[in-house]
Order: sequence, then C-alpha cells, then structure tokens
Amino acid sequence: MSQPEIYSFPRVTRADYPLLRGWLAQPHVRAWWGDPDEEIALIEEDIDTGPTDMRLVALGGHPFAYVQDYPAHHWPMPHYADFPQGTRAVDTFLGDPAWLGRGHAPRYLRQRAVALLAAGATAVVIDPSPDNERAVRAYRRAGFVPRGIAPCEDGDPVVVMEYDPASSSW
Repeated sequence: MSQPEIYSFPRVTRADYPLLRGWLAQPHVRAWWGDPDEEIALIEEDIDTGPTDMRLVALGGHPFAYVQDYPAHHWPMPHYADFPQGTRAVDTFLGDPAWLGRGHAPRYLRQRAVALLAAGATAVVIDPSPDNERAVRAYRRAGFVPRGIAPCEDGDPVVVMEYDPASSSW
C-alpha cells in the first residue's frame, strides 16, 4: 500500500490574490462561488484580523486549491445552530482544473479536518448545495456525513455535513 499524500496548507497572503482570482474565474468554481472580485474583497476583509483561517492547499509545493475554516457560530448560520460551540465550518474549492477528478479533495479535506479536531475543534462541518453532487460525493469520501438538508442564512438549501473519521473511505 502506498503512503497517502501529505498536503500543506500555507496561509493565504495578498500575493496570492491573482492566483485565487484566476481560480475563482474557472467555470467549475464560478458555478458555486461568487464573482471573483467580490470573493477577493471578502478575503481582504478577514485576512489580517478576521475569524476566518484562509489557506491554499498544496502538494509537492504546487498550490491547487483553497480551503478556509471559521467558527460555525460566528455569523448567523441557522443550519449550524445545533452544533456545539467550538465547531469549525469549512469552505473549499479545487481551483486548478488540471487537478480535478484525481481524488485530491477528499484527501486534503480529511487531512484538514483531522488537524482541526486535533487543534481543539469540537466538530468540523461543511455545507454544500444539494445540487453540487460532485462536492457532496467528495465530502462523503473525506468522511463528512450528511446530517440533513436545511436552509442556510440566505434561505437556500444546503446539505449539512459533519466530519466523522470512521466514515472516511481513505
């Protein structure tokens, strides 16, 4: 059996904005995330002092994805209301299209969820759109278990998923 990849998670810096903007403009990302300039503006709001921990995902020194986590109860997010204090919510996208369909998202998400729990998170959750079947499949493979469909803060339905190490297929 081969060794699993070890992903690195360097913190996002302002120097990464052009890379992120390019990824956000990719059709496979743009379908689920907002306008690239608006998304960069949101990152800028939090980069120095906000509650969101924003990271690139890299393998062998090559960044190919973005992942962020934040306290699930920091903003009014009704779909996370039943989770305990200390829960970390995760958002992610695989930006570089050359890395799509190769199984990286489940592996880096599992590695990140394990690290968040080891750092003291009481739970790790994620909330894809029910229509984003590719993401839901990847999150299941990473070990996220669906807990139901609920409206998020803007009223749109999301699949509320919680990381459960015993459920990972890796």
